[in-house]
Amino acid sequence: MKIRALAAAALALALLAACDDNDGSAPVVTPPAATPAGYRLAITKTEDVAGSFGSVGAYERVTGTFTGEVDPADTKNAIIQDLALAPLNANGKVEYTSEFVLVKPKDMSKASGVLRYDAPNRGNIVALDPYFASRGYVFLSAAWQGDVPAATGKVTLTVPVAKNADGSSITGTYRAELIPAASTANSLTLPGGAYNGAMVPYAPASLDNTLPGYTLTRRINEGDARQFIPASDWKFAKCDAATAFPGTPDGGSVCLKNGFDSRYFYELVYVAKDPKVMGLGFAALRDMIAFFHHTEKDSAGTANPVFGAIKNTIASGVSQCGNFIKTFVHLGFNQDVSGQQVFDGVYAQIAARQTNLNTRFAIPGGGGGVRTDHTAFGQAGTRGLDPAYVDAVSQRSDGGILKRCDASKTCPKLFIGFSGTEFWVLQGSPLLTDAWGTADLVQPANARIYFYASSHHLLGLGTLPAASAGALYATNNNLAATSVVRALYQDLEEWVVSGTTPPDSQVPKLADATLVRPAQVAFPAIPGVTYTGLATSYPLLDWGSQYKPQDETGIATQLPPAYLGRDYAILVPQVDTDGNDAAGIRSLDVAAGLGTNTGWNYTAKPGVTDLAGLFGAYFPYAKTAAARTAAADPRPSLEERYGTQAGYVTAVTNAANDLVARRFMLRVDADAAIAAAVANPVLP
Repeated sequence: MKIRALAAAALALALLAACDDNDGSAPVVTPPAATPAGYRLAITKTEDVAGSFGSVGAYERVTGTFTGEVDPADTKNAIIQDLALAPLNANGKVEYTSEFVLVKPKDMSKASGVLRYDAPNRGNIVALDPYFASRGYVFLSAAWQGDVPAATGKVTLTVPVAKNADGSSITGTYRAELIPAASTANSLTLPGGAYNGAMVPYAPASLDNTLPGYTLTRRINEGDARQFIPASDWKFAKCDAATAFPGTPDGGSVCLKNGFDSRYFYELVYVAKDPKVMGLGFAALRDMIAFFHHTEKDSAGTANPVFGAIKNTIASGVSQCGNFIKTFVHLGFNQDVSGQQVFDGVYAQIAARQTNLNTRFAIPGGGGGVRTDHTAFGQAGTRGLDPAYVDAVSQRSDGGILKRCDASKTCPKLFIGFSGTEFWVLQGSPLLTDAWGTADLVQPANARIYFYASSHHLLGLGTLPAASAGALYATNNNLAATSVVRALYQDLEEWVVSGTTPPDSQVPKLADATLVRPAQVAFPAIPGVTYTGLATSYPLLDWGSQYKPQDETGIATQLPPAYLGRDYAILVPQVDTDGNDAAGIRSLDVAAGLGTNTGWNYTAKPGVTDLAGLFGAYFPYAKTAAARTAAADPRPSLEERYGTQAGYVTAVTNAANDLVARRFMLRVDADAAIAAAVANPVLP
């Protein structure tokens, strides 16, 4: 199974106080008296959802499009990159159209008043959560990413292309990484990369790759010298076994003489044209939520199907989408055009960074890693939350993610969830410490950060053989982390709706030595396992004077970016004697587990120094004391831990009840886990 397919499947499974002196509540603002001009709702299909959900009963799915218009003269839109260069409609505004899926109770009198927006990951619609449906939620999935190709099961956002004042194409430097899964004579498609490859690419300004600004290089590891490939040996073209190099000219593909070698990754820099105004994705979400929350009908008289039923709004984003939701708040879009707060609560799941949506030639689907996407967009955005955050590495003191919403008194109640992979692969620790890694940060009162101990980014994915993931070790089996996530969603709901204070943040800290440098991790000597301490570094980079890295906004004129000689500190969780993370929320797979789970794993590719994408590793405990002794495993066996199957069930029961008491597990999930422990013996 390909890693990209595994990642998509796992992400699908995973979707199962105040900002300083702001008390976190929305400011008192009178709702708009009239429907904002230009908002148009088109409902294309209404269909029943299978099943019935508790006392709420039946649900229905409403599919359609939301078209809005953005005023370039409104200061609330001023940050949108290239908005002033977008074509205007008859009202002098810039239009967008977002596809959406709204899932709601058929009997809206049974709705709870909560609208939960689930941001689609690379356009993929988020599935209905039956538990929260039984609580009467209205669910919304709506497009925010303007480079998603139309496909079944996806929602797309249509945004305009920016043009020069004379109507000519805007051009600029663009960079892509091409990563062959296997050596091939076939062409590789743009935009390339493990996470962004399926998106719509930016066309080259010319197919003539001999022009200035066009280069293709290759190297095995990030730190290796780039090997330049002559322009005569590659073309913008499609090719395969039947159509050899130079292939058929095509601006969306690259053909290489003698084919691509899977030992290398290839870096392409070219002059692109026609950038989309991708930052309109922020405005589209802002306007749509405000419409469903407050407005009775659109400008043509089409009724809002949930009008009057929405009291509170919660945003949920997982991985790429969690980064997007954080950036939405950071750039000031949690204040709508009338001045009201958009989201009351935000849960940014497994989201260490920000999303590159608001630059010219934006790449919102980029990932991160030791070897590839290491210097991609999305790496530079402010990590600290506090409005007064100071970045000592870059020497910037312009505040953190909550600065703009703090100024407008529109900060949401914020949850951020981390797996171990966010520390090892995605440069997550600067959210918790100062930039040099010398002191724990004090987080704002309206924020909570929860670390799911010994989990990996692909929450909900069971263990896989190493070969299936291209990894050195079998992958993490921390399935139970998803039950922690479900409980935290309810904790956020109760904070937003009822004011019930949620559990304190659960994170590793410098102060108690549970957050350490990778070389300080005391990983046990498990037979057959070599811990190397490899983690993705976080260099300070320069994309040129027209780029504002802390906001992921502007125009990158220097690609690849230049290294400025300083690095942010990267720290990782310390482990216990079993090798499981010592701090954070220890789910049942850790608290009453069957093995060691990590947030890291290494690639099995010869000659390559890299982590295994977003996978963690799993090392099972020996079953008996005799087997442990024979293997020279320092970790107690299942027999030594639990004695018998009854002892194992008791351990699961005690751990589950403890998590429920601390509000990190729902009673329904605890009961199911205990029943599963009874039904699936691990010991005599």
